[in-house]
Amino acid sequence: MHLRYYSSPNEQRHIVRILFIVPIYAFDSWLSLLFFTNEEYYVYFDTVRDCYEAFVIYNFLSLCYEYLGGESAIMSEIRGKPIESSCMYGTCCLWGKTYSIGFLRFCKQATLQFCVVKPLMAMITVILQAFGKYRDGDFKYVYRPGYLYVTIIYNISVSLSLYALFLFYFATRELLVPYSPVLKFFMVKSVIFLSFWQGMLLAILEKCGAIPQISSAEVSVGEGTVAAGYQNFIICVEMFFAALALRHAFTYKVYMDKRLDSQGRCAPMKSISSSLKETMNPGDMVQDAIHNFSPAYQQYTQQSTLEQRQGPAMSRSHSTASTRDNEKTLLLSSDDEF
Repeated sequence: MHLRYYSSPNEQRHIVRILFIVPIYAFDSWLSLLFFTNEEYYVYFDTVRDCYEAFVIYNFLSLCYEYLGGESAIMSEIRGKPIESSCMYGTCCLWGKTYSIGFLRFCKQATLQFCVVKPLMAMITVILQAFGKYRDGDFKYVYRPGYLYVTIIYNISVSLSLYALFLFYFATRELLVPYSPVLKFFMVKSVIFLSFWQGMLLAILEKCGAIPQISSAEVSVGEGTVAAGYQNFIICVEMFFAALALRHAFTYKVYMDKRLDSQGRCAPMKSISSSLKETMNPGDMVQDAIHNFSPAYQQYTQQSTLEQRQGPAMSRSHSTASTRDNEKTLLLSSDDEF
């Protein structure tokens, strides 16, 4: 339905990507269960699923940026304000600091690093699996060190990414109120973070002997594969409820009126296939990563002209709009760091 009423591409591009987490998670977990008797296949399927969750975290942050009008609009609202120190919200270590362009850059970099680390860890997992150095739930660092090290790196990376996402929400929660961010934020965090800790809990239960291996004439699989099977089955069930919650959190109805003409008919629109093709093109994420990690990163934001945002009606007051635009343009020095 978002693709049918694709009236705000800048926002709906990220929404559709987020919503795709349900079919990708569910279909991937279902495939893993189909090949349950093979102790290697599920690792490759789960790698695809794990890579997509990094993509979702990035798109949620980018969606919040779009809601608020981009970096310059956000900075015009929060720049210079002191960061509230709170142990409950994880900002106690930021006492005495103020919001700056460096803060926004940190949020973007911390999110984008997960988009790099997760696929890299997935590739390493596949390679270690091929050489017999990786096994789910095996914390032994002598014979099969892969699972231990991959889990540690992944845990640090995803925690940093979600912490940055929370910091951004903490800074802009009042600005995001019109967009009902609480349910959106909760759903994205729960689907990704809880599924990870779910897998960790099953690995610990396996290590404690609570999950036995299956050994029979028909099926013979180890404890790690059994634990992964439980994880995939639970995800298949959870995705049903996640689909209901995400449908409510990211409703398409707010975009319907934008596609209707004066007579209430559906206005001309792109085909669903072309909209989907534009949506799944990751070029914007690549450009964003190059921009934010480039050594030549410039500490400035630019405000779009009022004529672009408010349409041709503003052209009659071009000089006034230009003046206001110049006033809203933020040129931040290179030492304005977070």
